[in-house]
Amino acid sequence: MLLAKDSVLRYRSFPNFLGAQIFSSTSFQMLSVAIGWQMYALTHDAFSLGFVGLAQFLPMVLLTLVAGHVADRFDRRKIVFLCQMIEGCTAALLLVSNLAGWIDKTHILIAAAIIGACRAFEGPSFSALLPQVMPKAILQQAISWVTSAGQMAQILGPTLGGVLFSIGPNFVYAVATAALISAGVLTFLIHVERRVQNTEPVSLRSVFSGLVFVYQNPIILGTISLDLFAVLLGGATALLPIFAQDILKVGPWALGIMRTAPAVGALLMSFLLASFPIKKAYGPTLFGALGIFGLATMLFAISKNLYVSLFALLLIGASDVISVVIRSSLVQLQTPDEMRGRVNAVNSLFIGTSNQLGEFESGMVAGFIGAVPAAFIGGLGTLAVAGLWMYLFPSLRRLKSLVKE
Repeated sequence: MLLAKDSVLRYRSFPNFLGAQIFSSTSFQMLSVAIGWQMYALTHDAFSLGFVGLAQFLPMVLLTLVAGHVADRFDRRKIVFLCQMIEGCTAALLLVSNLAGWIDKTHILIAAAIIGACRAFEGPSFSALLPQVMPKAILQQAISWVTSAGQMAQILGPTLGGVLFSIGPNFVYAVATAALISAGVLTFLIHVERRVQNTEPVSLRSVFSGLVFVYQNPIILGTISLDLFAVLLGGATALLPIFAQDILKVGPWALGIMRTAPAVGALLMSFLLASFPIKKAYGPTLFGALGIFGLATMLFAISKNLYVSLFALLLIGASDVISVVIRSSLVQLQTPDEMRGRVNAVNSLFIGTSNQLGEFESGMVAGFIGAVPAAFIGGLGTLAVAGLWMYLFPSLRRLKSLVKE
């Protein structure tokens, strides 16, 4: 990685920021696996399992805009620290209730809701905190590192959670508690270079001002909405169990590898972008990456060979990260400091919605016309969205600089 004068590694707070991100995200993935598995072990009821997801998802949807407003009015570092401490206490309570033998369905649902609410506040605050820690000149590089950390968490978290749960749920909750407290300590040690002062009074207008800001800025609107519709249509990974069992005729071991492949591709590309940041032709690069994403999805749809499918999934993950880094950098650099919390909240809401609805859309379409046509049409739809957005948002297509000119 870069060790020159423009490297993120030269800034003493960035390792703390990155470590907090890894510990927090990995713990969330571990807890998601453990909570879901334990709920089903206790109830053997698919509806109860669905309620766990709903308990995590609803607070994030309902509180995200409020969380963005809070992130713009108060110290973002303290908000993140408080959320991580509450999540750590929640994991500790799950550990204690397991050791005492009185854990039940209600406790798990309450814990899931608390974690979901904390994540609603932590996400926008953590994203908006990064530009206060790092200079604008190397913010894209910093975002690449943070994206790498997120991908590592997606790879390590579920795997570690599953392994520890096989030993015993107490081990998952104990490790998650320790990791979240560690994340909180690292967050507390972050030194903020630039403070944000926002004295705007609390009102419905201020809460929804993030949406208004996004709507009034074509580049940011195009960037965020492009992510929403591209991911919504290109959610072929939700159909992996069908492709593994019915099309590729492989066992659960291969399904695990297929689930990991996009994250591995994304991680490798994140490391590459951290070392060699994109410096020009941001618009063409963004739409080119989306084109590769759509074509890779179509290749995956028609593949009958496991190795070809894995290659396509690697491409899906790698191309997605290119667009994620450009879109994240755009949102951060073209948003004023005092608005970053609310705009990042809108961005988080769109991304979360696209992921959830994308899986739902893929499943519904596959139910009607089959998995292969559904995935192929999804990739084709991503290409169509990319073409349409190039026409609707010409400023995004011609983008040469991440900073507002």
